[in-house]
Amino acid sequence: MSNSLKLSLAASAVLAMAAGAVAVPAVAADGAKERCYGVSLKGKNDCAAGPGTSCAGTSTVDYQGNAWKYVTKGSCEKMGGTLAAHKGNTKPVAKKS
Repeated sequence: MSNSLKLSLAASAVLAMAAGAVAVPAVAADGAKERCYGVSLKGKNDCAAGPGTSCAGTSTVDYQGNAWKYVTKGSCEKMGGTLAAHKGNTKPVAKKS
């Protein structure tokens, strides 16, 4: 493989990672969403799924306590999730209004 091809591939990888890094905070920056832990199904989390995982879509069980999903601000605890990571994977129980 030529050096110019290697450099091109490396640059593409860096740009792809930078684009991904910018996209996640942009969702939370508008204030309309919050991270809700323990509500996502297996493989459906937005990020943070614990050791041995890379990020989005890597949770290994339903309702994994250290995996979060973006939800409408103010709705997380109502649906039984938490605003901080926790141990376990108990199915969330919605709170009555």
